[in-house]
Amino acid sequence: MKLFFPVLVIALTACGSGKSDQATDSLTERQRDSILANSKIPNARAVGNAMRAADSTNAKILRADSVARDTTQ
Repeated sequence: MKLFFPVLVIALTACGSGKSDQATDSLTERQRDSILANSKIPNARAVGNAMRAADSTNAKILRADSVARDTTQ
């Protein structure tokens, strides 16, 4: 069961219409991930957890960059 969700996501991602998704898609990747994270799909909360972890990591990197810039000036 734990393998079902990742396989489903990969399979759905691989299936395309052959058209450019960039031209027809009005949602950003973050918006799609947010919708998925709030859905009732099994293990969808993992997407939300991954987004929070990525946001936390990005915030730490930005703080470290800010400190590095302040100390080199």
